[in-house]
Amino acid sequence: MLVGLAVGSGEVTAEESVAELGRLAGTAGAAVAATLVQRREKPDPATFLGRGKAEEVRGAVKACDADTVVVDEELSPAQLRNLEEICGCKVIDRTALILDIFAQHAHSAEGKRQVELAQLAYLLPRLRGWGESLSRLGGGIGTRGPGETKIEVDRRRIRKRIAKLRIEIKDLERTRGAKRRARVRSRVPSVALVGYTNAGKSTLLNRLTGAGVEVEDRLFSTLDPTTRRLELPDGRACVVTDTVGFVRKLPHTLVEAFKSTLEEVVRADLILHVVDGSAEEPDLQAAAVREVLGEIGAAEIGEIVAVNKADLADAAGRARLRRLFPGGSVVSGLTGEGVDRLVEEMAGRIPRPEVEAGLLVPYARGDVVASLHAAGAVLSEEYVTGGVRVLARLREDQLARLAAFLVAGPAEES
Repeated sequence: MLVGLAVGSGEVTAEESVAELGRLAGTAGAAVAATLVQRREKPDPATFLGRGKAEEVRGAVKACDADTVVVDEELSPAQLRNLEEICGCKVIDRTALILDIFAQHAHSAEGKRQVELAQLAYLLPRLRGWGESLSRLGGGIGTRGPGETKIEVDRRRIRKRIAKLRIEIKDLERTRGAKRRARVRSRVPSVALVGYTNAGKSTLLNRLTGAGVEVEDRLFSTLDPTTRRLELPDGRACVVTDTVGFVRKLPHTLVEAFKSTLEEVVRADLILHVVDGSAEEPDLQAAAVREVLGEIGAAEIGEIVAVNKADLADAAGRARLRRLFPGGSVVSGLTGEGVDRLVEEMAGRIPRPEVEAGLLVPYARGDVVASLHAAGAVLSEEYVTGGVRVLARLREDQLARLAAFLVAGPAEES
């Protein structure tokens, strides 16, 4: 049974959120027996719904023979415990459901560890015991009462496991970091595919690069990042990385656990934001994605919007999508419609490769040398007669601005 809460005037949003919760439950393998949405000014601190509504849920659970209640928010440990006591059945929240889906779909060593880390971080404050029946007597002379309880032992084990997982993820992150640095040294620009879950990112990656990534019509089918090479129309190449899909109310424990994977987004030269054009509220989904991008520090990276699944939209639907996403490209990863134009736009937005250039900057123009240092472009510098000789790695736009200081050859005195 699905339960949602419409706070204030947000009833329509609550209905949509609960509908998405139903799709999440289906992805996890559950069948939805009933749905209930309550309207309140604010959640009840003890039972989330209020005791009266919780009793109503209990009756509905019995009537539809449900064995689990799924609440469309993250519950506090006390709310979870109180609701289970009132409803008389298992109660889980949206966060636990998403964690369960991630656990089912993680395949790589890093993905499995990231999910386990998020699960343990969620579980730690929610461990429950039953007093002295779970206690262990302490050893030694003069022991008074129960010693370390089982719940304390469990907490200590979980904390140790969390610490171990963080070390293992760091090790795996270093391996991926070495591959990323190799790409940087070869000056291959990178594009990160981001978007709401089930927006069709993997289908678009396959269309762009022939990656052959498994595609399924289900939420969170991609958890492990896939990187493939793409040849651009101007002869350059870039790498395109498919990342985990986002969702409204994405658990913070997951964002934290997947930070190492999401670094592929943070370090990208360009973000290709894939929007599900067949969704009822694609603009709200896009806003949820941008909220997560802000959380991980990727809000300032250049973005191209690709409104996907154009094959499912009629003329009126396409016009609506163009109004919602002015400047966005309407494409279909399935049929290939609009993909060539999208690649051309990507080529125009991806930074041109930097080149090494020698500069002779007069001493009176110390501001130029300072700006090069601030940009991290300086490879070497030497103080000579007439100014500072600098060897720097510059983009085309920087070369144009600094043309007056260019000299032939490396940083050596004339």
